[in-house]
Amino acid sequence: MNLFFSPFAALAVSLILTPALIPLLTRLKFGQSIRDIGPSWHNKKSGTPTMGGIAVIGAVSMLLFAWRSLDYPALLALTCTVGFGAVGFIDDFIKVCLKRNLGLLAWQKLALQILVAVFFVFTGLGAGVLSTQIILPFAGILFDLSWLYIPLAILFMLFVVNSVNLTDGIDGLAASVTVAVMLFFGFAAKASAAPLSVFCYTVAAALLGFLLYNKYPARLFMGDTGSLFLGGAVAAVALLQKNPLILVLVGIIYIIEALSVIIQVASFKMTGKRVFKMSPLHHHFEMCGWSEVKIVAVAVAVTVIGGGAALLFG
Repeated sequence: MNLFFSPFAALAVSLILTPALIPLLTRLKFGQSIRDIGPSWHNKKSGTPTMGGIAVIGAVSMLLFAWRSLDYPALLALTCTVGFGAVGFIDDFIKVCLKRNLGLLAWQKLALQILVAVFFVFTGLGAGVLSTQIILPFAGILFDLSWLYIPLAILFMLFVVNSVNLTDGIDGLAASVTVAVMLFFGFAAKASAAPLSVFCYTVAAALLGFLLYNKYPARLFMGDTGSLFLGGAVAAVALLQKNPLILVLVGIIYIIEALSVIIQVASFKMTGKRVFKMSPLHHHFEMCGWSEVKIVAVAVAVTVIGGGAALLFG
């Protein structure tokens, strides 16, 4: 298979799997439960099939395993992302099948995420595909974190995975932003890292097929199955490219979504007042009258601008 087969095939498979999942998940009554703390107008989305991330995972995994030149870094990235996706699947299963709206307990989800992150970091370092050195954007030099790399890399993965999860709050937002992010990392990969570049393009292509049914008004949600999978993909690729700090530009939407939650909680606990009308930030803009389509369009534009700046100056 050549470099371009897997992404195009992933798009085709995603276009087949995604609509096929909708009636199946509907029959199984795997519908999304809308939490009371969200915007009231989201209640109309209750019952929309969730766990659609299965289609993205299936398309990516199927095509990458079929790609004969899959090397160790790309295989490790795939294993990591599927691992995080599995954590999301367990969480979704508890929500939709056991009817426990919050899914896994916070400590259970965190423990499983740490397990996947620890596996990725130690396996990568042991195999020599990860390095304790990271690129300092704009300076063009490598900085060696030494022993600090292990805890910082694990914390980085946890932050990114959960930031992407927080971003998945309105139709098409997380998927659209992640398409742009994965295209950036695919383009930024060195020629010697062609399989990792293929991994990035394949994830982006599978997401494009999924987006046809996830864009507003969504007929299918990705659930934590999809959002944790995507977060794992972004984190894994950034570390494998020794470039986690570039997410300050490329992944700025993820970061501000997470920071908005942190700021909101800290402000309310310390002062009893809220900084935003609602968090994460996309809900704040909804409360300000922005449509979901406008929020997604602005988020993608910001991501593209950040990615362009990273390519030009990073």
